[in-house]
Amino acid sequence: MENRKVWFVTGASKGLGLALVQKLLAGGFSVAATSRNVADLRDAVGHTGPEFLPLGVSLTDEASVRQAIADTVAAFGRIDVIVNNAGYGLAGSIEELSDAESRGNFDVNVFGTLNVIRAAMPYLRAQQSGHIMNVSSIGGLNGAFPGFGIYCATKFAVSGLSESLATEVAEFGIKVTVVEPGYFRTDFLTAGSFATPKNQIADYQKVRESQDAHQQQINGAQPGDPVKAAEAIIRVASEQNPPVHLLLGEDAFGLAQAKINALSTELENWKSVSLSTNFDA
Repeated sequence: MENRKVWFVTGASKGLGLALVQKLLAGGFSVAATSRNVADLRDAVGHTGPEFLPLGVSLTDEASVRQAIADTVAAFGRIDVIVNNAGYGLAGSIEELSDAESRGNFDVNVFGTLNVIRAAMPYLRAQQSGHIMNVSSIGGLNGAFPGFGIYCATKFAVSGLSESLATEVAEFGIKVTVVEPGYFRTDFLTAGSFATPKNQIADYQKVRESQDAHQQQINGAQPGDPVKAAEAIIRVASEQNPPVHLLLGEDAFGLAQAKINALSTELENWKSVSLSTNFDA
């Protein structure tokens, strides 16, 4: 039964998306996969069977996204698991990133995800089933990364909208999981997936150090295995009661725990102020 599920995966020509598509195809699933360049996608996946539907899609173009979802249903008869994986990293302080640079990151990471959800929901509602999996980041739960404020803002948005979506679509039998990975050994920190500010401000020493560390030291030495991440996503999609939040990686788990502990301490330290703002009884 599980092998008859139809998957729709965005950002599938590299990284986690590619590992997921290849693992799914090897497991006998039907997969529609998207990338901006369909030829690159075909070459990267290396599969030509009828269970693979490569699609060239611009996620920021609603008509392009709607057509991709419709093509998937036309090819396979249904659509079951949506994985909103496409996105890119953006380094730079809040001050130095321009409006255009910031909006560009939101357009892909947030509004691209929303475009897919809006296009897929009519089919999932009609089926009264489905699973939407939105790939966020540990940076969507813990924002304490200097130089990643805008990127974290996009991922906090993805995590937040996923929580709300989960409550909205539960009555239709649709599940929602937000995937929050730590550092995985993909090409996410390379030039094609990672943007830096056009106008850098020299005063931001910690931001530059963080930017350099991500590009020079962390890139290529990430602890997470993308194939194991793909296996975890496939497993969670088969669960009757999947989590709303799926943390992936020991680093992500630790950073989430640190955020919870810090928030708990802060809540307790400022409890009296928090509780002082109601009208007097």
